[in-house]
Amino acid sequence: MYDVVLLTLGSERDAPGGCGSGGACCGGAAETATDPTSQTDNGQTDTSSTSQTETGQADTNQADASQAPRAEAGGDAERCATERPRVPVLACADALNARGARVEMVTARSDAEIDAVLARLDGPVRPDGLTWPDPDGKTRLVVATANDGQLRAVLRRLVRRYAPAPSKRPADLPGNRTLPDLPPVGVLPLDPARGGTHRDLAAQLGLPRDPAVVAAAVLDGTPRRLDLLRNDGGSVTLDGALLGAADDAGRPLHWRARVEVDDAILTDGDEPLLACAVANAGGYATLDDVTLLTAPDPADGQVEVAVAVPVVVRSAFGRKRVRLEVRRARGRAVSVLPREGKVPYLDDGVEGELTRKRSWWVEPGAWAVWSI
Repeated sequence: MYDVVLLTLGSERDAPGGCGSGGACCGGAAETATDPTSQTDNGQTDTSSTSQTETGQADTNQADASQAPRAEAGGDAERCATERPRVPVLACADALNARGARVEMVTARSDAEIDAVLARLDGPVRPDGLTWPDPDGKTRLVVATANDGQLRAVLRRLVRRYAPAPSKRPADLPGNRTLPDLPPVGVLPLDPARGGTHRDLAAQLGLPRDPAVVAAAVLDGTPRRLDLLRNDGGSVTLDGALLGAADDAGRPLHWRARVEVDDAILTDGDEPLLACAVANAGGYATLDDVTLLTAPDPADGQVEVAVAVPVVVRSAFGRKRVRLEVRRARGRAVSVLPREGKVPYLDDGVEGELTRKRSWWVEPGAWAVWSI
């Protein structure tokens, strides 16, 4: 039978920068970019309009936390898990115990404590000395998440643990990847599904929210492999990133950036933007009543990107009006280079500010969830 670790992220920190960076276990400080790397490939673009007025190899498992700026944010107390196990965690533990699993509940308050849990997923020592996940391991991990940022914090530590340095890339690593297949994780949402336009990743993927069904998926289900976005800021993206901001009245603010998807340029940075969406899944597919992304798929091996550009047009009678033009592209990698100031953004629901070039690239099928 399986050993199952039920991992919850706590709100305390053991040290500065602990448990997801920025100091907060479930995520907290503004994200900071590192020096960019570039990756190119071929992508396809398309342009559509909607009438309307007026988010190289960056980190390795050998890298110390102090060597890369980090941002697994969440910042306020309501986004962190409580110190005592919550009801869904206890219910999931009971369901697992009833099936004969050996269950341990762990509350991690630092990156080091997350890493101690993830070490149980290691495979046998390889001849090349790399730390590698065990594909036949009898330990399974369930992450209890209050938000997508917490799940991302755990996946980021998995990437740091198992991604080899470029100089130590093994021959058995897929050519389109920088890391091996990460161990599947069970996802236990701590909050009920919410209505509205933004749904968490579990809802988008159709994952169970009932603790007993989550337990069944972990013990009897199969891994569902999904794409992962890595970025040169040292982090990962599971759902997507939305760049841009609004004023106190809710009006979108203009900003400028050069946005490239593989060899396609969506904007060169000379025209104002209202928003830019970098998507692995569909959490940022719409902005108010504007469709930014048409068909984001977290398992198609591509990143979908859209920019919303306000364009002034004149009618036949000479009247000016603003039309919002949405430009889209799909590819393997995307880069965003701000032209002026700081660009606020949300990345898996985590707030940050972009001040330098940021690149995301796709790791096809790199991570997995247990599903029925």
